[in-house]
Parts: sequence; C-alpha cells; structure tokens
Amino acid sequence: MRALSRRYGPVMLLRLGEVQTLVLTSREAAREVMKTHDTVFASRRLSATTRLLTNGGRDLVNAPYGEHWRQLRKIAVTELLTVRRVLSFRGIREVEVSTMLHEVADAAAKDRPVEMRARLSALVAETLVQAVMGVRCKDLDVLLSKLERALELSGGFHPADLWPSSRIACGLSSALRDAQECQDMVFVVLEGIIQEHLAKTGDGHDEDLLDVLLKIQREGGLRFPLDTDVIKFLVFELFGAGSESAFTTLEWAVAELTKNPKAMQRATAEVRRAFAAGGTVVEERLGEVPYLHLVMRETLRLHPPVPMLIPRESREACQVLGYDVPQGTQVLINVWALGRDERYWDKPEEFRPERFEHEAAAMDFRGADFELLPFGGGRRICPGMAFGTAIVEYALASLMLHFDWELDQPGPGVLDPAQLDMTETFGLTARRKANLWLRPVLRVPIPGV
Repeated sequence: MRALSRRYGPVMLLRLGEVQTLVLTSREAAREVMKTHDTVFASRRLSATTRLLTNGGRDLVNAPYGEHWRQLRKIAVTELLTVRRVLSFRGIREVEVSTMLHEVADAAAKDRPVEMRARLSALVAETLVQAVMGVRCKDLDVLLSKLERALELSGGFHPADLWPSSRIACGLSSALRDAQECQDMVFVVLEGIIQEHLAKTGDGHDEDLLDVLLKIQREGGLRFPLDTDVIKFLVFELFGAGSESAFTTLEWAVAELTKNPKAMQRATAEVRRAFAAGGTVVEERLGEVPYLHLVMRETLRLHPPVPMLIPRESREACQVLGYDVPQGTQVLINVWALGRDERYWDKPEEFRPERFEHEAAAMDFRGADFELLPFGGGRRICPGMAFGTAIVEYALASLMLHFDWELDQPGPGVLDPAQLDMTETFGLTARRKANLWLRPVLRVPIPGV
C-alpha cells in the first residue's frame, strides 16, 4: 500500500474484489477523514466475517455510527475505562508483573533463555482477564486461541469479504463457518463466567469490569437495554483488543531495545536511577523515567498495533483533498506508512526515541497529531489507550530494572543485535513474525527471591 501511494499519491481508490476502498497515506488526508469530515466517516465497514463475528456490529469497535454506538461509547469512557478505574487495577498489575519477574529470575538462575512472546503474552492476558472478568479463567487458552482466530478472520481478505454479493463465495466460505464457531465457543465460555458473577453478586469481592456491566444492566434506564449478548461482546472486546495491542506493543518495545543497545542502555540506566534503591518499580512514579515514555512513542510510531486501523465507511458522498468519495466506500488509513514517512520524520526507519526530545517533542499519540495515529483519531479513536499502556509501561520498566538482556539465537545464526529479524506478520494486527529469545541476567534483586 505504501509503495502504491508513492506511485499514485496519498489518496487512492482501489477495488478489493468488488469492495470500493479508499486508501489514505498523508496527514492532510487523515485530518480530513478524522476531523474535517469526521461524522461522514464515523461508521464502520463490516466485512462478511466481521458482520458474523459481531452479529452485525453489536460490539463497540465495529458498531455502525448511531445511537447504539453512542450508548456503548458512553459506557466505555464514563464507567469502564476512566483514569480512576485503570488505577484501581494497579494491584493486579503488580501481582502479575511480580509473577513474571520471578519466573524470569528462575530462568536466569538456571542460565536458560526466555522466549519473550509466550512470557509477555501470558503476562498481559492474565492481567487483563482479571481486570475485565475478575477470575483466573480456566478457559483462558480457549479465549486466546479464539481471539487469535478472530483477528485472522477480521483481516478482510477472504472470498466472502471481497465478493460479499456472491452466493457462491459466501456459501463455500470456510471463514464464515470458522467465524460462527469462534463466536459460539467464546459465548459459551463467557456465559459460564457471567453466571458465576451473578451468583456471587454482593459478596464483597473486588469489582471488575464485568461487574460494572452487570450493574448497569440491572439498573436499566438506558435507551437501548444492555442485553447479555452485548455484554459478552464488550467483555471479549475489552480483553481481546486490550491484550492484543498491549502485548504487541510490549514485544516490539523489547525487540527494538534489544536491537538498539544504546537505547537499551539509556532506558535501563534511567529506570535504575529512579527505582534501584527501593528494589521495585513504583507505578505512580513512572513520571520520573521520561525516556521510557519516549521509547513507547517511538515503538508505536514504527509498530502501530493495527497498521491500517479498523476500516471506516463513508456514510454519504463527500470529497477528500478534492477527490470525490462515493457513499459506502471502505476507508483505510495507512498509519504504518505515516509513521515511516520521510516527509514527517527524520530517518524514519531508525528507532530513535530521542527524536521526541527535539523535533517531535510536542507530538503525542492521542489523535491530535495526524502523522502519529497508532490508536486512530476523531470519534472512533480507541477509548482504551490508558487501559493498555498502563501494563506496558509498568512491565517494561520492571524488566529494565531487574535484568540485563542478551540476545540468544537457538541454532545457527548471528548474535549481532543489529541483525535481529524484525519482520512483521500480515493481518489486521502486526506482530513480530519470529520468536524473540533473550537471556536474562539478574542485576537488581527481586523482592522475595
């Protein structure tokens, strides 16, 4: 897509199968869609598989623009994802990060490498499942496997997605059958968890996000009643979207620091100056490690969790940078390309967190700077930024405080960090393709070890 835009310009109208698709690759075009004509492009394009996965967009992420979406968005930003609510889960983050550090310390004591993807994925999943559902889910592996399959199915490149009017394409589509099976299995697991919550209502247990949703359902008074299926969609979405974006960002941050030893050394030294004397990272003092926040911004610039964002759809005909856009057009904003565009960034392919100390010092990823849009912008910006970044920053600081990290490459190969494979997977989200094997060396003792 980036190569095409460099040849044909920042506004391209393509046909993906029979789906008319507008691809935007400039900050001016992104600003028109997310600010100037935000209401025109505030709806979602539902592919055949996404429509089936979400029962026609009954969740928050894929809901068509309208009163149902407004109600879910209001619940999310005023009840589920407030700063107070995110802070209330600090204890969960501390326990899960401590568990991870003890496991890594055990590997260090035995001089064993750690496969970071599995370790970081487990950390994020366990943290979020407890915040969202309040339990150590016995079916967590099922939820994770169905989440991964749902992300694969949501990519939009199955025959039924590309030719939605074709009865043959839809009738023979294994993707649609998989989507239905995926939704059915997730709903079975979540139904059991919901029934457990209903049985223990009022027993004094700590309130999780599912408790909040069930309370809203009981109290009523909503324009659209919050039925149990919608609650299931919201719970799976909070867990799924949060875990995927947080885990992906955390893995990329560790990989980029490993590949760039000078950045790793600076981040590690800063974290140890702030926290080594106390022996542990204190979350409310993370403001004392500004370089770590620059690492986060630079990681999100190079590796936005959803490289083309969730597809939008034009609700009416309009113009973008003078080009006519028909009603019903799918809209993709290539934020991966925007973050690597030499028009906006000096040496854009290099990982240099310090760029945000100088030429991009005032730039942030919260949707106001249209060359840096890892979470989107406008009305459809991701409401869970703080929810996901809290665990990423705390976990990353803890890994830097307690351990030095050495690249470990099983089998033949070069151990030069500069040669670390940074290939991305293809799909709705962009994970690292290769596993990341690192050898930890304990430097700051972990309390209890």
